[in-house]
Amino acid sequence: MSDPVETIKSAVISGRHAEIKSLVQAAVDAGLDPNRIINDAMIPAMDVVGKDFGSGKIFVPEMLVSAVTMKAGVDLLKPLLGAGESRSRGTVIMATVKGDLHDIGKNLVTMMLEGAGFKVIDLGVDLSVEKLIEQVRAIQPDVVGLSALLTTTMPEIQKVIAELKAQGLRAKVKVMVGGAPVDRAFAEKVGADGYGANAAEAVTVARTLTGS
Repeated sequence: MSDPVETIKSAVISGRHAEIKSLVQAAVDAGLDPNRIINDAMIPAMDVVGKDFGSGKIFVPEMLVSAVTMKAGVDLLKPLLGAGESRSRGTVIMATVKGDLHDIGKNLVTMMLEGAGFKVIDLGVDLSVEKLIEQVRAIQPDVVGLSALLTTTMPEIQKVIAELKAQGLRAKVKVMVGGAPVDRAFAEKVGADGYGANAAEAVTVARTLTGS
């Protein structure tokens, strides 16, 4: 009989989203610990997906299907996880800045981060500086991920970082940035701690920033 952990891992890597819920449910029914399914199947699977994307073996559509597959499995497992039992690499707030309504890239990063074991709070799009600061105070995340898909909204990233500094919060949180017009030079210029050129790289950056 095949190992259910390896079967689930393979399903996520190959993006078999139509099968994932039944595979996960079968593993749970067989007595497999939900934490083990996440930590030994889901997370390693998304690590493989991220590496395959980084090496050019797969592209965004394949990565997105794997992320959707992983999310369906994790969503089924979440109610079964005891409070505080699942290992978390840290908490990340994700948001698209004010004036920008694009969210496909942000959503993919969110799913990839969840697949890598982070707790992610997605605040959505068109987030004002004030709202972001309010949420940073309330949630106290390890990392704030800011996305801008328009050159006209890129200055909002700088405003958020400046306000975090003005409010005495900058030392308490790491900031990573990304989006089509954003590059490493811009990230360094505005004082961000990290830059992710794509969803897979964003996971690597988040791990580095949290030491996880």
